Amino acid sequence: MTSFQVRPIEHRDIEDVQSIQAASPEIARWTYWDYDRVARGEMAGWVAENNAGELSGFIVARRVAMDLEILNFAVRPVVRKHGVGGALLDEVLRWAKTFEAQQAFLEVRSSNLDALRFYEHHSFKVTGRRLRYYTEPIEDALVLSSTLS
Repeated sequence: MTSFQVRPIEHRDIEDVQSIQAASPEIARWTYWDYDRVARGEMAGWVAENNAGELSGFIVARRVAMDLEILNFAVRPVVRKHGVGGALLDEVLRWAKTFEAQQAFLEVRSSNLDALRFYEHHSFKVTGRRLRYYTEPIEDALVLSSTLS
């Protein structure tokens, strides 16, 4: 496995982030302008970059009062299950500690069993359901949360 580093999202990353999104139909569909807002610092975001300068994954989050909300998160299919997702999640949880977040939460497609297993492994639990939350295709979202210490 190629090594990688996690760093904040920059404008130069947006096309690659959208490429990862295109290869990940299970995640939320965001526009260039959504990611531009992340690069401008309106939301927090990080990418995993391998030693060849290629992006392997990304995560976007925001602070909501004293909680952390993970908004979008994907790893290139060819490098899944190699630690990239865990490293990105660890980075966002480190950031949450800087404002003493009490809970982390997110939505995930109800059919995304790999993501559900990943989050369960990282101490997230299903706490709710949002009917018809996703489009393309229409699907319920499961709300997951984790208590942060």
